[in-house]
Amino acid sequence: MAFWTDPATSPKRQYRWILNMGGIPQWIVKKVKKPGYSITEAKHNYLNHTFYYPGRVEYDKSAITLVDPIQPDSTAIMMAILQAGGYHIPTDPDTRQTISKLNATTALGNVLISQIDANGEVADQFTFVNAWLAKADFGELDYEGDNLMDIQIEIRYDFVTMPVQGGPAGFDPTPYVGETTSGPGAVSDGRSVFSSEP
Repeated sequence: MAFWTDPATSPKRQYRWILNMGGIPQWIVKKVKKPGYSITEAKHNYLNHTFYYPGRVEYDKSAITLVDPIQPDSTAIMMAILQAGGYHIPTDPDTRQTISKLNATTALGNVLISQIDANGEVADQFTFVNAWLAKADFGELDYEGDNLMDIQIEIRYDFVTMPVQGGPAGFDPTPYVGETTSGPGAVSDGRSVFSSEP
């Protein structure tokens, strides 16, 4: 049966998600950028040829938009996270404490994105490992505007974990990984038509 005739086949939707981030209420979170990664590359030149080799994996920062209500005060929460991470306003010259990774990650708490289906069940789930608050922008005031106040923050993390095989939705991606076995650029034994192998 083709997917477009199967009513049980459902795409993931942009608005079906929950963000857990420490003790921050879920309802004040308006938008979040899902994690992403890039792989660095090393280049090797030989004659008039260039060859590339994969290097290290680097994860992108995640941008989050919060609404800023009076209660709970999102601005105050962000400032409290900054101070709990080890930052102190330099009013006392004898204060020598600075931000540490342990304090910064502890202050932000666990960060978890859960994408849900129509029944509220978890379909995808990303857990940010060693996440800390990297940036906070408290927005702009404008006498001509009547929009809700937003706060833009960014979090940095070391990597994310996501259940892959047998994950929240019970999906096994392993059959989709590996050699090309069908479609353009493939032959019957799975080799690419561009392969130099006999």
